[in-house]
Amino acid sequence: MKKTTIFLSAIMMIMAACSSNSNKQQEGTTESTTATTQETVEPSSKEAVITLNAGDDMKFDQTLLTVKEGQTVKLTLHHTGEMAKDVMGHNFVLLAVGVSATDFAMKVIGDKATDYIPADTKDIIAHTKLLGGGESDTIEFPAPAKGTYEFLCSFPGHVGLMKGTLIVE
Repeated sequence: MKKTTIFLSAIMMIMAACSSNSNKQQEGTTESTTATTQETVEPSSKEAVITLNAGDDMKFDQTLLTVKEGQTVKLTLHHTGEMAKDVMGHNFVLLAVGVSATDFAMKVIGDKATDYIPADTKDIIAHTKLLGGGESDTIEFPAPAKGTYEFLCSFPGHVGLMKGTLIVE
């Protein structure tokens, strides 16, 4: 009976220790998730900081971005892949309200000399330069009026997978 009591006491202490450790791990995960969210959203009400990644798999890591009207948007695009820009170039192009990402991409498909950004930029609110693997570019622009805007990578053939929505609240 004494052995059983000691055995059960030992099991209960082990379970209590595991439970306490598990809670600490979950708390750490919550803190790190919160930090990541804060890093990619806005550090203040005047500025929205966005980090967008795109790799050789032809995908943005985020397809829905939200900012507030009038904020200064500081957007950094990282090309996390390895391929050169003439083979797998990526950019971020924010289109004016009502401009279709697909129509825009078809319009600039032959604009290799200007990195697929047309000379007439009336359809564009902001854009990064075209990047190759391992490169980054940071741009700043004022958030436009409240509404929904499309963004895309204008490299030929990428618009099918590399587009998203910017919501301005």
